[in-house]
Amino acid sequence: MIYLDYQATTPLAPEAREAMLPWLAGPDSSGFANPHSAHRPGRLAAAAVEIAREQVAALLPPGGRVVFTSGATEALNLAIFGSGATRIAVSGIEHAAVLETARVADPGLAVLPVDAAGLVDPEVPLPEGAGLVAVMQVNNEIGTIQPIARLAARARAAGALFLCDAVQGAGKLAAPEGADLIAISAHKLHGPKGIGALWVRDGVRLAPQVHGGGQEGGLRSGTLSPALCAGFGAAAKLAVARRVVDAAHVEALWHAARAGLPGFILNGAAAPRWHGNLNVRRDGLDVARLMSDLRDMAFSAGSACASGSGKPSHVLRAIGLSEKEARSSIRLGFGRYTGMAEVAEACARIVAAAEAQ
Repeated sequence: MIYLDYQATTPLAPEAREAMLPWLAGPDSSGFANPHSAHRPGRLAAAAVEIAREQVAALLPPGGRVVFTSGATEALNLAIFGSGATRIAVSGIEHAAVLETARVADPGLAVLPVDAAGLVDPEVPLPEGAGLVAVMQVNNEIGTIQPIARLAARARAAGALFLCDAVQGAGKLAAPEGADLIAISAHKLHGPKGIGALWVRDGVRLAPQVHGGGQEGGLRSGTLSPALCAGFGAAAKLAVARRVVDAAHVEALWHAARAGLPGFILNGAAAPRWHGNLNVRRDGLDVARLMSDLRDMAFSAGSACASGSGKPSHVLRAIGLSEKEARSSIRLGFGRYTGMAEVAEACARIVAAAEAQ
């Protein structure tokens, strides 16, 4: 299997797996202890959680705290509903975890447009009375990198909090500047599924959305998993250490993939963009047939939304593609553990299958 779907999830780093194992021990060890218990095994588990918290915090700006959650979706819900904002503005290419949540909080949601490159204009007008503005760092479908610092400054000047979904950028790019709230997910940076985090700038107050035991500083009740926290922390530490090396590897893969797909048109800007995301289209391409013909390759149909409804991607439509163009698009995602030979083989087979249609 050639795996080219890094935007959906990334392979678990061996280092993250090793960090988790002691906290998955059976009854002959104390590694299963509740980190919120006062006895010695509980304190050891709590210490592991706090080490992980510091490792994750290294991905994020100074001057804030890390709140562990079950994933980025929960983190975004905590940020949106916890802010108490009733007038919200979001970019038109946000993930559903932001778009749909924000629509519940504000049925009159203001949607900020993007241009054909997939970028929000930093001077875009913000709605009067907006209490929260949300723009993602790196788009999950086309990889474009937004001007977060400038947008956050605009939001602050308007008296609004700024929320950044940094799921696709965390561990790969520098932390987004100027945000008040940042959501990230472990499994998008070679950590385990089932854990994420919300970074909250010092001085920002949120209302808890999960009540009960008062864990995570009262913001998110529930027993934490030391194993998931440790895996997240190890993955974050590795991402910090390998960021330059990983970026260089991804850049080489990007150029190889672009050269290996003649006749395919890039969707979204080539820069600024995370080059581990290659979203391309080919006129007349039957994507469903292509995926059927290449069942031993994992990549994404660029036209299908996350719900599997078969509707054209709202991201591709937002950058000006027709429904037909959106439906003829595919997304290839690669990263740390992708080999150059895998990319070359995948591209050759995609081209051959497309030409055979």
